[in-house]
Amino acid sequence: MANTLNSENQFTLVIEAGRADRHYWLDIWRYRDLFFFLVWRDILVRYKQTVIGIAWVVIRPILTMLVFTLVFGKLAKLPSEGVPYSLMVFSGMLPWFFFSSALSESSNSMVTNSNLLSKIYFPRIIVPISAIIVCLVDFFLSFLVLVPFMFYYGLFPDWKVITIPFFLLLAIMASLGCGLWLSALNIKYRDFRFILPFIVQIGLYVSPVGFSSNIVPEKWRLLYSVNPMVGVIDGFRWALLGGNFKLYLPGLYASIVLTLIVFMTGLSYFRRTERTFADLL
Repeated sequence: MANTLNSENQFTLVIEAGRADRHYWLDIWRYRDLFFFLVWRDILVRYKQTVIGIAWVVIRPILTMLVFTLVFGKLAKLPSEGVPYSLMVFSGMLPWFFFSSALSESSNSMVTNSNLLSKIYFPRIIVPISAIIVCLVDFFLSFLVLVPFMFYYGLFPDWKVITIPFFLLLAIMASLGCGLWLSALNIKYRDFRFILPFIVQIGLYVSPVGFSSNIVPEKWRLLYSVNPMVGVIDGFRWALLGGNFKLYLPGLYASIVLTLIVFMTGLSYFRRTERTFADLL
């Protein structure tokens, strides 16, 4: 928008179409205070008026680890690649719980913040990104539990631990890409909020959380790796536990390519549809 002085010495407001689009990415930085406010608000809301508070971040993966260890380790007697089965499960739980939480929170974030979206302008992508940042806080708290757990079993990571940020970034891009798709679709088709829990539940069992992906037959490994979390979980175990955990490189490349495709298409679809969000909400 620009102000121009006409012949009668009065200001005329000129609205230029598309100007907000041209400044979109710059506006993300300009609205950084709103971004930080949303992150801090969501952290406070998540643990406010709860009985066990932030301890739930630790209790949930531990309880799930115990169940998976009993079912897959004790009853099914699946191999653990030379490490304690509970430790193998816990190392797979960390990236999976981050992904599932980030996907759920980002997918519902636009509807949850509908009052804010309908009142003021700001780059809408701030909302799902802030939801994912909150889930990162949970991830780091859970990761702190894994460290003494590894020391207890006498396992110490080697140089491969420096690759953890790469696999975490892959999980962030996968969750954000899917979250952008679903958050936009959730506004237009509200029944997606009923489908999402089912998708997350199925994803838990088709991802190598409670077992090692090495049990998948070689001829199916590449197809199995179409699930981007396969490469992330295998990468976490390779970086943290070492031993017999090896990176299946064709599968890792497939996970990276698919994650990039989902992220770019999700970003493109979100940007094309976000101007209609306020009307639909």
